[in-house]
Amino acid sequence: MAEPSSIDQDLQRLEGELKRLELEYNMFFSGRLTKPPWETRSRVEAIVKQYDHAHIQNYGDRFRFTTLQSRFATLVDLWDRGLRAREEGRPGPFAVKRPDKPGPERPKDRILYVTTFQDPLREMERLHDLFESLVEARRESGQDSVPFHKFAELVKSQVAKLRQDGSSEVAFRVMLKDGKVSFTARALKGAKE
Repeated sequence: MAEPSSIDQDLQRLEGELKRLELEYNMFFSGRLTKPPWETRSRVEAIVKQYDHAHIQNYGDRFRFTTLQSRFATLVDLWDRGLRAREEGRPGPFAVKRPDKPGPERPKDRILYVTTFQDPLREMERLHDLFESLVEARRESGQDSVPFHKFAELVKSQVAKLRQDGSSEVAFRVMLKDGKVSFTARALKGAKE
């Protein structure tokens, strides 16, 4: 094998210095270095200027140098924009985006129990099931339970009121909404006696 020419050795040295410069800038922008790597940058600039003004006869070496030169120019532009952004106090191309902290997960709205009544005093089993679902929902959301006799009186009065408005059947729903228990009564339309 032939020994590498001086141009080939210089291009290898330029490539190594460019990688080192890139590494040092990455360390600077990540906060591991206190100042930008001006010395390494000036060394790389000197090599680039030296071969920019020289005539390289080998097309392969000329292509390799042009590639390294354009890479260096692109990186210099990127680094200068990053430095300018840092000096101006705004996020630049090297700003580390921190993941958004998810807030407390919003409780999902869900219907826990639905039933209908015509006369709650004659449908005690349904009334007890409705009461149990309400007590469980209130316990789940951290609220105190209601005594059964007060609950039964509330259901009875709601059914009486809505039946007075012309409905023969009343639907009750126990639901968790925004982490709180919702207990609603609604007259069923179109229900016939």
